[in-house]
Amino acid sequence: MLNTIDQAKPAYNPAQTFTIGQLADEFGLTLRSLRFYEDEGLISPARMGQTRIYTHRDRARLKLICRGKRLGFSIGEIKDFLDLYDTDEAQVEQMTYLLRGARNRIRHLEQQLRDVQQTLKELHEIDGLIVSHLHSKGVQVPSE
Repeated sequence: MLNTIDQAKPAYNPAQTFTIGQLADEFGLTLRSLRFYEDEGLISPARMGQTRIYTHRDRARLKLICRGKRLGFSIGEIKDFLDLYDTDEAQVEQMTYLLRGARNRIRHLEQQLRDVQQTLKELHEIDGLIVSHLHSKGVQVPSE
């Protein structure tokens, strides 16, 4: 879940803060999604009255959340990963956790790929049988 977004990276300014709208626009998220991530404890913006104030830390966590979602990790897995980041400055536990999760995800996706390939093979066979049958009955079959 490292180096998430393929966008131009703004200059780092630790004092800079962001509004919910700015982060929603930057990451292509809805305001509701950001509030959901807050409710789940993934990000924790400061508040000034009713206004949420996001820091660079929140922005960095949001980048990791987006990447984790794209890679198919659950909210719970992403939360565990982010929580480890807070407790393990050397990031050994975090990276070990991510390695296990990534390898599990790879195995799962490879199985899905095999399943899809098998399904496609069977569908192509069925297509061929149907086309042959229709041709034998004198039916013109449109090509794709």
